[in-house]
Amino acid sequence: MAQRNWTSFWDSEHSIYVNAHHKQVHYRRIADDLRQYVKPGATVLDFGCGETQAAERIAEVADQLILSDAAPNVRSRLKTLYASSGKIAVIAPEDIATMLDRSIDLIVLHSVAQYMKADELDAEFALFRRLLKPDGLLVVGDIIPPDSSALTDVLALLRFAARERFLVAALAGIARTVFSDYRKLRAELGLARYSEGTMLNKLEKAGFAAKRAENNIGHNSARMTFLARPAS
Repeated sequence: MAQRNWTSFWDSEHSIYVNAHHKQVHYRRIADDLRQYVKPGATVLDFGCGETQAAERIAEVADQLILSDAAPNVRSRLKTLYASSGKIAVIAPEDIATMLDRSIDLIVLHSVAQYMKADELDAEFALFRRLLKPDGLLVVGDIIPPDSSALTDVLALLRFAARERFLVAALAGIARTVFSDYRKLRAELGLARYSEGTMLNKLEKAGFAAKRAENNIGHNSARMTFLARPAS
């Protein structure tokens, strides 16, 4: 890769998803877990949405769903995929800062924090605090605890693959990952990790009243999800 960073990785052709079925059930699981936080008629912002193939499951409940991702190729594919939807919009991250204060009911930051620097995450939390309505909700999902390892992630994937019937493909995909750009970049840049207390403190400093959710969004139960509302 010409520029070794996470955005360029996600914008490239990669093999994180072992096959099309894996990608489909991965995003469907996330969308189904998130639906519990979507109020009918809500305006929802999914920041760092990735190549979601299940956005319509959120849009069924919400009035408007705004998808945002830093990777240009990902945004292009999303615009094509959801071109016929009157409820789903796709925007660049830099456009979010131009949105009106207190205009969003629900903001989702799922499986994104680990790829951001600590000060970048603080800046996003401050922006989200400005954009959320007084009774709005920020969902921060897939936070990696300090004691989590790559083996923990592998076991979580294998359990998910067994349930969703792509176990053989998952085993082959894990073998490919050993020689992949993802493994090299993870070794070079690392992934940000936060304890429960550290994440709660970051959210509180940004002006939120926060708590850890009982269950993480997505298939990896070893990771954490946090629910944060604007503090009065």
